[in-house]
Amino acid sequence: MLLPFELAVDPTTLLILVGVAFIAGFIDAIAGGGGLLTIPALLTAGLPPHLVLGTNKLSSTFGAAIASYTFYRRKLFNPVNWRNALIGTAVGALLGAAIAQWLPAEWLNQMLPVVVFGCGLYLLFGKSPDAPLNPDAPIAKGRQWPQSISLGLYDGVAGPGTGAFWTVSTLLLYPLDLVRASGVARTMNFVSNICALAIFIASGQVAWILGICMGSALMVGAYIGARTAIRGGSRFIRPVFILVVLALTARLAWQHWFGHA
Repeated sequence: MLLPFELAVDPTTLLILVGVAFIAGFIDAIAGGGGLLTIPALLTAGLPPHLVLGTNKLSSTFGAAIASYTFYRRKLFNPVNWRNALIGTAVGALLGAAIAQWLPAEWLNQMLPVVVFGCGLYLLFGKSPDAPLNPDAPIAKGRQWPQSISLGLYDGVAGPGTGAFWTVSTLLLYPLDLVRASGVARTMNFVSNICALAIFIASGQVAWILGICMGSALMVGAYIGARTAIRGGSRFIRPVFILVVLALTARLAWQHWFGHA
C-alpha cells in the first residue's frame, strides 16, 4: 500500500532523490557518510523524520550489500576475524532502531540537523590516521565489542556518517590499511542497516516505492564507488561532498529550527 507521502511525491522530486541516492552510494562505498546526503534530501522532500529514517535504511541496505560483497569478493574482508563485531553491530542496531521508534518526531526534527552538521564538521576538519598495511596481523577481538555495539546503536537511532566513523575507528584500533578498513566499514554498515530496517518495517515506517527506487540507484553508485575505493581514487570527492553536506545542513536548520519552508 502506498503511503500518502509517496502519492504526493512528484516525478521531478523522485528523480532528484534517485540522483542524490546514486551520489550517496558512490561516496558511501569510498569513505562512508552517504546518509549525510540521503537523510537531508528525504527531509527536504517533506517526509516526517521516522519515515525518513526507515526509508533511508531500506535504500542504504541496497548500497551497503553490493559494496560489502565487492570488498569480500576481492578478499579485503574476512568475516572470521570480525565475528564479535558482526554480532555487536547487529545487537546495537536493533536496540538503536527500537529506541528511535519512541523518540518524538519533534525531537528528531531538531536532532537530525545537529547530527548531520556535526558529522560534516568532523569530515571537514578530521584526518584519517595513517595505518600500516599488515593484512596478516592478528585482530584484537576484544576491542570489537565496544566499537561495534556503540556504532550499531548510533546507526539504528540516526545513522549519518556511520561508515566514516567505522573506517576511522578501525584505522585507529587495528593494524589495517585504508582499503581493508573500508571493507570492514561497508560490511558492518550492511549488518546494522538490515537489522535496523527490520524494526522500521515492523513499525510501518518505510516508504517502499521511494526506498526501492533510491536503493536501486544507491546499489549502482556503491558498485562503482567500491571499485574506485579499491583502486585508491577517492580524494577528489571530499571537497564536493563536504560542501553539499554543509549546504543541506543549512537548509535543514533553516527549515526545522527557524520555521521557514
